[in-house]
Amino acid sequence: MRKQASGQDLTDRPLHALVGVVRMPKLDHSPMHAIIWRIVGAALAVMLTSFVVYFDREGYSNSLDTPLTYLDCLYYATVSLSTTGYGDIAPLSQFARATNIFLITPLRVMFFILLIGTTLEVLTETSRQAWRIQRWRERVRNHTVVVGYGTKGRTAVDAMIGDGIPASDIVVVDTESAVLEGASARGLVTVHGSATRADVLRLAGAPHARSIIIATNRDDASVLATLTAREIAPRAKIIASIRESENTHLLKQSGADSVVVSSETAGRLLGIATTTPTVVEMIEDLLTPELGFAIAERAVTDEEIGSSPRSLKNIVLGVVRAGKLHRADEDIAMIEAGDRVLYLRHAHREAKRVSEKQDSR
Repeated sequence: MRKQASGQDLTDRPLHALVGVVRMPKLDHSPMHAIIWRIVGAALAVMLTSFVVYFDREGYSNSLDTPLTYLDCLYYATVSLSTTGYGDIAPLSQFARATNIFLITPLRVMFFILLIGTTLEVLTETSRQAWRIQRWRERVRNHTVVVGYGTKGRTAVDAMIGDGIPASDIVVVDTESAVLEGASARGLVTVHGSATRADVLRLAGAPHARSIIIATNRDDASVLATLTAREIAPRAKIIASIRESENTHLLKQSGADSVVVSSETAGRLLGIATTTPTVVEMIEDLLTPELGFAIAERAVTDEEIGSSPRSLKNIVLGVVRAGKLHRADEDIAMIEAGDRVLYLRHAHREAKRVSEKQDSR
């Protein structure tokens, strides 16, 4: 595990020092494809050299003092490019020597690079990763930072991806390298470090984030992470999870916009399941975007302005007006411009509709 330099802000460190702290998703390159490409490149270099030597075979001499055959030229190309150089075939004419200087020598260098390509790739990986980190830091905006990639964090990421949020718009922050490897394998950008440190959250792009999810395993860590996040990201929406309900006010005071009490939520579902298990099944259905129904939010259309929430084609659960949620049974007589509605979305129907649109294109 790489230790972070104490007393030094991560965002002030050079890019090469961030490799291992920030992990970019691996590019989809097949190792077999790279190996085949190198073999083909080396074979082409040998063939090109042999053809050039054969074209000017009279400018070369061999130890047997006989005219060169194509096999001799192929042999010369092989020992020359591999830098073996037995000396039994040598260029004599000015043209042959110039060809060796200006053509065969560059091909020899290229051949050598192809042979040690894997080693060079390892050596240049740090530079490539540093360049990718720099590009990512310059472009990342309106993303979601997930603090903690345990059970709650992974489930939150699953829900977001299920709702259509691309993995490239999610950044995971955690202190455990093992869990970050799993997140990186899913195409997520990861940052290794504690979210209670402002420089770690800045490195994750929190000042430019649209939302920040606090999903740590301890309530005290959640409070500290929320305080830090609110300080450096005053405009971001912060959603925090805690285990005990008595700590809700601490998270609210720390700057959390929404607080989810995981233990009480699980307890309620357990209690409901003893008498009405089908209700729990329906709740799980609503919380799983790819199954059956799901709760979704959308902006109202121009045609819906002035209508009653109950008259809309969707089953409306609530209306968001000026950032405040009004339940459907409250005093929302008609839809106004700028409102957003919470409604029941049928996952299968919408997926089918999107598929039909794509097919029609």
